[in-house]
Amino acid sequence: MSEILLPKVRGVIVTNRLMSDLSWLKVGGMADYLFQPADEKDLSEFLLNTSTKIPVFTIGVCSNLIIRDGGIRGVVIKLGRGFNNIKILDNNRISVGSAALDAHVARKAADAGLDLTFLRTIPGTIGGAVKMNAGCYGKYISDVFESASAVTRDGKFITLQREDIHFDYRSSKIAKGVIITNVILKSNQANPVDLKNKMQETLDKRSHSQPVKARSCGSTFRNPSGFSSTGQVGDVHDLKAWKVIDDAGMRGASIGGAQMSEKHSNFMINNGDATAADLENLGREVIKKVYAESGIKLEWEIMRVGEPLVE
Repeated sequence: MSEILLPKVRGVIVTNRLMSDLSWLKVGGMADYLFQPADEKDLSEFLLNTSTKIPVFTIGVCSNLIIRDGGIRGVVIKLGRGFNNIKILDNNRISVGSAALDAHVARKAADAGLDLTFLRTIPGTIGGAVKMNAGCYGKYISDVFESASAVTRDGKFITLQREDIHFDYRSSKIAKGVIITNVILKSNQANPVDLKNKMQETLDKRSHSQPVKARSCGSTFRNPSGFSSTGQVGDVHDLKAWKVIDDAGMRGASIGGAQMSEKHSNFMINNGDATAADLENLGREVIKKVYAESGIKLEWEIMRVGEPLVE
């Protein structure tokens, strides 16, 4: 992309930023520009004064993202220190900056006797959790979401209510260009000690069934099953992605440095030298083999963004 004129900011703008350094999977080419806003006002003024013709893409810690080897054109906005506040409110509510880590929010909430324990094992940030309706063990962010503050692509401050998010299974439908900056969550009160014990039990359970020490974004594909708009799991007999992957003989399958984990076949891992193309090509191969075996077409849970590398 040719050089573009960007407004002055109080945060930081870097040109030609290698995205693999910021990627959970350690893959990805250059972003034309990386902007780290100081706070909401800085973000708003940047968007207001940046042409809508310039592509803008927002990231957190990239825990559910494959950034392609050719990088990202336009401006990548990374929300950081100015967006990670956590504050306990009244009436079982907690205010959380969108860049706050899910696990950190779970711990802080537990200290205050609020049950957000399901967030403890989810990698990533609260902003990403809302966008993807993240969840585990039958609990989802949609179950505890009350409202969110956000900034539109033209720099306006807005408040999003539940009906504006349109939660679905591992997804939402937030209006294009809207960047969530803060979220209000509400949950039940419980004994802090019990909540901490519950989180430890969940961590132990996860370590037995998932490759927690591997470089992975968690579930690669959505379960090929129904899911209600309220975020509740439906039929207990619904199919699981790992099962159809196993049935297609793809547990442990690999391309280059990318592999479907031997420990949990719906976890795609970077064994150390995978490219984004390796990861994406392996995912395509899994989809192809599962469809050939069962007629079921798996859908990606991990987002893929950016441009392929042109040799």
